[in-house]
Amino acid sequence: MDSRIITPGPYRATKLWNEVTKHFRAAMPLRKHRQHFKAYGNCFTASEAIDWLHQLLKTNSNFGSEVTRQQTIQLLRKFLKNHVIEDLKGRWGTEELEDNNSLYRFPSTSPVKTIPSRPPLWKRSSLENVFKEKEHLFKMPQFSKKTPKRRASVDSKEEQENEDLMEDQRNDDFPKQLSSKDIEDIWGNITMIHLQKILGLPSLEEVLNPAQIKPNYIRYNMTNTSKHGVVVLQDKTDDLPHWVLSAMKCLANWPKNNDMSQATYIGFERDVFRTVADYFLNLPEPLLTFEFYELFVNILGLLQPHLERVAIEALQLCCLLLPPANRRKLQLLMRMISRMSQNVDMPRLHDAMGTRSLMIQTFSRCVLCCAEEVDLDELLASRLVSFLMDHHQDILQVPCYLQTAVQDHIQYLQRPRVKQGTVPEYYFCKQISAQEFEEQRLATSQAAIMELLENIVRDKALAVKDKKKKLKQFQKQYPDIYQSRFPTTESEAKLFGDKPTIKQPMLMLKKPKFKSLRY
Repeated sequence: MDSRIITPGPYRATKLWNEVTKHFRAAMPLRKHRQHFKAYGNCFTASEAIDWLHQLLKTNSNFGSEVTRQQTIQLLRKFLKNHVIEDLKGRWGTEELEDNNSLYRFPSTSPVKTIPSRPPLWKRSSLENVFKEKEHLFKMPQFSKKTPKRRASVDSKEEQENEDLMEDQRNDDFPKQLSSKDIEDIWGNITMIHLQKILGLPSLEEVLNPAQIKPNYIRYNMTNTSKHGVVVLQDKTDDLPHWVLSAMKCLANWPKNNDMSQATYIGFERDVFRTVADYFLNLPEPLLTFEFYELFVNILGLLQPHLERVAIEALQLCCLLLPPANRRKLQLLMRMISRMSQNVDMPRLHDAMGTRSLMIQTFSRCVLCCAEEVDLDELLASRLVSFLMDHHQDILQVPCYLQTAVQDHIQYLQRPRVKQGTVPEYYFCKQISAQEFEEQRLATSQAAIMELLENIVRDKALAVKDKKKKLKQFQKQYPDIYQSRFPTTESEAKLFGDKPTIKQPMLMLKKPKFKSLRY
């Protein structure tokens, strides 16, 4: 079934809700049903609506193919609560909808949620205003070539621009001293520029509150990681409790590397999983935080087959905005549930669904949800968690191109420039003779070989047997340099603490010639 893609933009969740309700109302099959010896026209049963809507959601690229029947029932209950549908007696709002043959119909008018004209949580302001105090850190002035003579027809505007450029050059005579705060602001600004370009939006102000951007989080998440790319926390009080880490490790490596202190028993893995789930379900807010809900919902608009790489790059940058503790928990959680869903040795953890579906249904609201309940929360969160599970290694790694862009810009700002009105100094190499060159080359090479010998002597990690072998090889190749370092056998004995075992090269004596006894 065809589905219209709701592109990134403000209030994407509300737009999706309106799109689904309109499609459901326009295309849901209606027919005559009998109930209690009475016929009712233009209605449908709850089971029929669940079957039809479930198929619609699974084939809709905005939600994905992993939408469950239970999630469809929850959405229909929200339809009933919001008066998208009603029962035959005209009741809606408080009634419960079940998967049965109860009859429902559409009201004469279906409510469509109003989309506000501007975000109510913050005023419209460009990202440049967030960093206006550090604006000079992000602009790369383009210096024009000097002309020997100014044209008489240059207008006043161009003249003013040239004067401003000269002023910028005078201010750039010496390298800038960047503080830690300046570097953090560079991290934040460059990250937002890349994110805006990836999303293809004229401005991020509709989906992201600029005041919520904390450049120190971005810098920390990029620079404080383990060899596996997982964030390393300096404050261990923000980390996962030890018992949770042990339980997650047990599930991720099941049945190997089980370091739990308790002996396993039938149903042990279910209890361990319930322990981990309870911890994440009781967190005060989702791992992606309430404030970034609108941003991540808009990333879902990129989860199309031809935009998969773009979605991964966008999620890479968005996950850098998270507090370091949240990013670390998200990394460890995604690694665990991804391994569990692919582990053929993992026992069945639920009687009615597979491991992958259980992971998505259990942890979706721990990852993404809104502070105020949104009608499509569960479906959108499931879609995002499913994508994170499949691509977490790429999404949650450090984007090298961003690190390079920041380093290049910092080097640009710290590059010294020629002061206006001064003549630059030039330095030239002094030519030497061929004999001096050979003497320098010989001295340099001998110094390097001597340093190699000293490294062998001082290497404490090298076994005595291996060290003696290397020294013997060195002595054979460079006898003169070895002789200068160990002039006597006592110097060798002092090195090894016993009698020398490296024999000095013996003189090659000529074999005596014996005269023949024959005459």
